[in-house]
Amino acid sequence: MDYAKPSDVVASMVDASLKKLALAPRDIMIRGAISGALLGAATTLAFSGALTTGQPLVGALIFPVSLVMIVLLGLELVTGSFAIIPLARLEGKASWNAVISNWSWVFIANLLGSLAFGVLIAISLTNMGKVEVAGVAARIVAVAEAKTIGNAAIGTAGMVSVFVKAILCNWLVCLGVVMAMTSTSTVGKIAATWLPIFLFFALGFEHAVVNMFVIPTGMLLGAKVSLSDWWLWNQIPVTLGNLVGGFVFTGLALYATYKPAKPTADVAQVAVQAAE
Repeated sequence: MDYAKPSDVVASMVDASLKKLALAPRDIMIRGAISGALLGAATTLAFSGALTTGQPLVGALIFPVSLVMIVLLGLELVTGSFAIIPLARLEGKASWNAVISNWSWVFIANLLGSLAFGVLIAISLTNMGKVEVAGVAARIVAVAEAKTIGNAAIGTAGMVSVFVKAILCNWLVCLGVVMAMTSTSTVGKIAATWLPIFLFFALGFEHAVVNMFVIPTGMLLGAKVSLSDWWLWNQIPVTLGNLVGGFVFTGLALYATYKPAKPTADVAQVAVQAAE
């Protein structure tokens, strides 16, 4: 059996948090940039599949390929780190400064990778601007506008909605990262990762790193979106929502109920005190 029990999974999460915190900025930047690019590639393919078939669910079935590659290669994704990294602090083995520093490096790396892939795919889709924006390129433009000026158009309701969608999104995304730890086989990790990632994309929730690709790429392709529209009406609230969803709903929730057991001597002492 290659299945790992939930308590063992949480122990693996703590171990993973310590290993990630030990990474040098150079390694974080490389691994994080690759992750951002992979999410951009998968998003583009998902849009293409949905447009070609006319079935949005096809895009949702395709998208998890990126998270599978990220998990199997041990790359860095800030949304997953929102759930994993704080566990070292909860175990008393790291400071909040170290946690925030790691998140910052990964965020920057994901952003740079997403932007780089966005520039390359914009060139590819339009032959360096010589071909009219259509098909997948037009879809990217439409989504970029909907995620920003679409939210701005309804004011507070738009801000609250995007924040809530971000919470729900990263609850599922982080479950995908964690569920990969329930198996020691490659096939098992792929299947376990796929399920919640499919759910998040199919339900249209908001993912900070996906948006790092979609929105600026849409801007390159002609979307009527400003930098302030991007950050104020999407990137900032989505990142904060992803933090809440990943840390509170996944990392903290699982740690609270399955955290590593105390040493046997401590457990025995508690039992004696309870009997008195």
